[in-house]
Amino acid sequence: MAICKILHMKDCTTAVHSRHLKRAIDYIKNGEKTQEQIKVGAVNCKPDNAYEQMISTKKHFDKLDGRQGYHIIISFKEGETDADTAYEITEQFVNEYLKDNYETVFAVHDNTDHIHAHIVFNSISFVTGLKYHYKKNDWANEIQPIVNRICREHGLSTIEIDKDEPHDRYKEWNEVRDGTFVWSDMIKRDLDIAIAEADSYENFINILQERGYEIKQNKYLAVKPRGMTRFRRCKTLGDDYSEEAIRARIPKENLSNYKGETLEEAERIIYSRIPRGKRAKLTPIQKKYYARLYRLGLISRRPYSKAWMYKDDIKKMHALQKQYLFLVDHDIESLEQLRGVKDSISSERDSLSEERKRLNATKRKCKSLFQKVSVMERLYAAKQAYQNGDKYFEEEHLRWDELSKELAKEGYSYDEVLRLREHYDSETKRYQDIIKDASSKVHIAETIIRDLEEEEIGRKQEIEDKKLEKQPKVR
Repeated sequence: MAICKILHMKDCTTAVHSRHLKRAIDYIKNGEKTQEQIKVGAVNCKPDNAYEQMISTKKHFDKLDGRQGYHIIISFKEGETDADTAYEITEQFVNEYLKDNYETVFAVHDNTDHIHAHIVFNSISFVTGLKYHYKKNDWANEIQPIVNRICREHGLSTIEIDKDEPHDRYKEWNEVRDGTFVWSDMIKRDLDIAIAEADSYENFINILQERGYEIKQNKYLAVKPRGMTRFRRCKTLGDDYSEEAIRARIPKENLSNYKGETLEEAERIIYSRIPRGKRAKLTPIQKKYYARLYRLGLISRRPYSKAWMYKDDIKKMHALQKQYLFLVDHDIESLEQLRGVKDSISSERDSLSEERKRLNATKRKCKSLFQKVSVMERLYAAKQAYQNGDKYFEEEHLRWDELSKELAKEGYSYDEVLRLREHYDSETKRYQDIIKDASSKVHIAETIIRDLEEEEIGRKQEIEDKKLEKQPKVR
């Protein structure tokens, strides 16, 4: 999943109008963030002198003042992609959205857990001299839909576009991207309990308000627990949580439907499912992480509607659970063994990434075939209607036949191209899933290694401090 936002760079109103533009370009090209600028690209200019070319365009059209440029940020869901794929997606977006008009520099930053891309482009078109004009809802109508489509082509998930509040949608995702499960799961469980307690819809609303929820009842039922910045439409949580579904559930459900005999038991939020059979064979490293996980497991008995107070603990517990299971699954006994496993998975991931690149290169060679078939898919219903006697669709029928003949010249039929496209899509998704899983494991291993190395440094420092304390003081 990737979500984007667009910012603009103002005129500095000094002798150097474009100071913010230059700083933005220098920032996104930072070698420490871009694998020493390996993940930096450009269109209609060269990365090394992009700023100078943009200024040259402004001078040519005598438009040195006003907005200097625009900055698009594309943020990817943690663990869902790697830097190579993010670069491909960003490059494809730039070529589609900006290539015909604007000098653009783009870069992928992979120095944090959340891979993200930056795109900086000139405010002046080098073709027409006109300024880029961002209109209301361009994000929802054009920019994010392109990102969604490209993500689907690469086997990534997409986001729902709210055309009424696109920027709020980004803000919310950005704020809770490290723990979206906390909010969604919390709200659903609180709704379930309120439904079970209520004897009417009005009573259901009152119960939620008593738990600290704010309620909006306009076209859609929306709720906001403490700690959240924005209302969440209940229908987005699933079919069982629309207003109609809730009204239907209230007379049918009660607390006896839920596991546990008391309300407190029904409100438990987390269950740590650790393979019990392996506990007796824990290595020292595994014991360390299991002990931490056990201590954090105490939060599982707190009321879910207060999860906003301790969501960081919940996130930490889920992270520890992944780390513990990784250590057990790979039977890690030492730090050196952990590094070896990490390197092995990383190498396998890199090999798969190269295979995926070759697959994508082959897929691109079939681009014209897929484009023709996409047109034919849109014409299919009209073609069928014509064959059933509706002469109104003769033009569409003729266009279908024309495209069919073009495919035949290249040695394919309509159905064969459909199967070929399905093959490439499924293979792309398969590679994406495998690489995503490998990237997640590498990230978990790196986190554990960093944690253990910091502990080791701390222990050595503690030993040194004790030695210094034992030394006789010089008077």
